[in-house]
Amino acid sequence: MQDKFLQFLGITKKSGSLLEGYNKCEEAIKSGKLFLLILSDNCSENTKEKFIKYCNKYNVPFVQAYSKEDLGTPIGRTEINILGIADKNMSIRLVSLWNEKNKI
Repeated sequence: MQDKFLQFLGITKKSGSLLEGYNKCEEAIKSGKLFLLILSDNCSENTKEKFIKYCNKYNVPFVQAYSKEDLGTPIGRTEINILGIADKNMSIRLVSLWNEKNKI
């Protein structure tokens, strides 16, 4: 796996800072404990709209560019649609890797 962003997701999982799934991420974002949201390209339009609205309301950055299979692989799952990062430093590193990959 050459993608540093996805590699770092595996490290985030091992650190215990990764939240997996719709309900955990929704709860964390509403309680102010989420620093980055990652949505798969395969999410339904309703889910995308709902979480992007939450991100805008609670000032949480989000990334959306990987398939559910791409997001699942580095964390030991076959697929996942929604991931959240509950550690500020890890989220900063992931955003940095994302920007580096996309030349932002």
